[in-house]
Amino acid sequence: MADKPVLTLYNTLTRSKAPFSPIDPANVRLYVCGPTVYDFAHIGNARPVIVFDVLFRLLRHVHGEAHVTYVRNITDVDDKINARALRDFGRDIEAGTVSLNEAIRRVTEKTADQFHADVAALGTLRPTHEPRATEFVQKRQDGRADMITLIERLIDRGHAYQAGGEVLFDTSWADYGELSKRNLDEQQAGARIAVDGHKKNPGDFVLWKLSSPEEPGWDSPWGRGRPGWHIECSAMSAAYLGETFDIHGGGLDLIFPHHENEIAQSRCAHGTKVMANVWMHNGFVQVEGRKMSKSEGNFVTIHDLLETEIFGGRKWPGEVLRLAMLMTHYREPIDFSVKRLEEAERLLAKWPAGEAGEGSVDPAVLAALADDLNTVAAVQALHALAHKAATDPAAAASFQASAALLGVKPKKAEISEALEAGVESIIQLRLEMLKAKNFTEADRIRDDLLSKGIRLKDGKDPATGERVTTWEVKR
Repeated sequence: MADKPVLTLYNTLTRSKAPFSPIDPANVRLYVCGPTVYDFAHIGNARPVIVFDVLFRLLRHVHGEAHVTYVRNITDVDDKINARALRDFGRDIEAGTVSLNEAIRRVTEKTADQFHADVAALGTLRPTHEPRATEFVQKRQDGRADMITLIERLIDRGHAYQAGGEVLFDTSWADYGELSKRNLDEQQAGARIAVDGHKKNPGDFVLWKLSSPEEPGWDSPWGRGRPGWHIECSAMSAAYLGETFDIHGGGLDLIFPHHENEIAQSRCAHGTKVMANVWMHNGFVQVEGRKMSKSEGNFVTIHDLLETEIFGGRKWPGEVLRLAMLMTHYREPIDFSVKRLEEAERLLAKWPAGEAGEGSVDPAVLAALADDLNTVAAVQALHALAHKAATDPAAAASFQASAALLGVKPKKAEISEALEAGVESIIQLRLEMLKAKNFTEADRIRDDLLSKGIRLKDGKDPATGERVTTWEVKR
């Protein structure tokens, strides 16, 4: 059917684009690495959330809402989080009145809640499941996959070993490096672990590490300790999506070591040929042309952008932040700047507000998204459709349906009484600029009003033939 295109996706594993064919069309399965809820999510964290929200929407459009399962985890197993939980609730944990998991949840409740509020403001749908890592450390009563069971399997199958108070994965496994295309000699130790003499190979990474009496931990067959970083996603993806699933997504920075190690753990634990059939990664985010970091002074959170004036001297609506991200292809690097946000805001101001209703998604928008999530082309097609929407009800309905597929919802602006009272005098000033052929200033006035939610429409008085300008509140 024309409305149900064949998706083509770029697969990091094969370094090529290919038609997407789900394992089970009745249950298309997507996993994306979620946030570590130690601190508020920054603008770099927002990009995969938005990118894979568009993919989620597209998969639901093609296969049906009931036939797509989207899992995005919350990482709350982290040494900093654990230490804070022990500091704040150590006595309660020791007394048995509060479990370690409960203490961690209390510590991370604020940041997790803020993450949910932030991404909701960006127009994202909630995933089907959002498991927390702490809930999958030990064996579960419901029989879902867990970290300890996976580690036991890896040891039993000869892919992991105990040494130096740790359980380590043996990266001499033949297929290690298939995602990042690195050979064993090029491997470096995984994140959060130093190269130690007790390793068989420098790249061997931690599956389990023992905790001292002063450190938080969980009971395990190898002693009281805590899991390494990578094992959590192998457990949670298997718990909800099975040993092999359709698509695994995340940021480009996760290819190595995180996703490489996930593949190794999962394949060796389950004896499968693949963990996920398609691996998708979004590009890096810079801020005003520089790598984002606190030392550079350009570290900005989603909350900062939504609720403070530290970026560009003003607050930015969530729909503007979302569109600014979608104006660059997901695999390309993006320079997040005030200029980009202003461009996105001007574009939104030109689009009609409304509800999705019963319209059909525009074929050009759908074809663009079906081509490896080409949101750049989709936005261009949407903009062309917006011009038709002013005079064509069918185009207007199609515009709203197409915008909804992108997760973009243009809103009618609320303008101040003072601005509304002064619009006519501003229009008269602009007409004087046009008469004087000062088109630069006239355009500046028009664009300024548009950025504030007021759209001008030039025309001629049919009786006198003189230039007239009408206005409406739009966004």
